[in-house]
Amino acid sequence: MSDPIETLPNLGPKSSQWLRDAGITTIADLERLGPVVAFRLVRRHQPKVSLNLLWALAAGLDGKDWRELGGAAKERLRKEAEE
Repeated sequence: MSDPIETLPNLGPKSSQWLRDAGITTIADLERLGPVVAFRLVRRHQPKVSLNLLWALAAGLDGKDWRELGGAAKERLRKEAEE
């Protein structure tokens, strides 16, 4: 899991760079922080980042496409991110 963050499924170059700018450079970093904290860190630097990044991070850690996340999972993540 020490693979570069760019190798996480669902991430494009821009999202990967935002994560790097927030100090998250490896998948292990993301695992350690979790998708919600990582999303919050990115949002500090990129205030207009969409919730799609949060979905992408959560699903990517599970090896899934972000569109596979159900509505309940998305709602739980959104609530956690906004706390």
